[in-house]
Amino acid sequence: MKEHALSVFRKDPERLNCAQSVLYAWREVSGDTSIALAEVKPFRGGRALDGLCGALHTACMVASDQAETLKAVFAAWLGSLSCKELRAAKMHPCETCVGRATDLLELQIQGDAGCGPAVEMLARRHE
Repeated sequence: MKEHALSVFRKDPERLNCAQSVLYAWREVSGDTSIALAEVKPFRGGRALDGLCGALHTACMVASDQAETLKAVFAAWLGSLSCKELRAAKMHPCETCVGRATDLLELQIQGDAGCGPAVEMLARRHE
């Protein structure tokens, strides 16, 4: 899934932003087209609700029943949920955030397929 997202993130011809790239990958892998790419376009650059990382925001939209767990693991991996904090720290470029958000969705898909609650297990490891 990560490869799908990074193949369109800020690259021609699509030039999708972080939020759109995560949704694009989700749509490619899951086949779920219930959310249009245009719907998440505004959520880049810290413009998601509460300044949340746009890539994470989109992951939480498509896996809303696991949103709090996704946030906990993302914060454990990267140190923050806030786009502005992540960018200010200059430790994790946006590509990393896109990759981690898609990693979480990949684990969510595996959990839905009966492979166990992988995301919840990661959250417990980081508590």
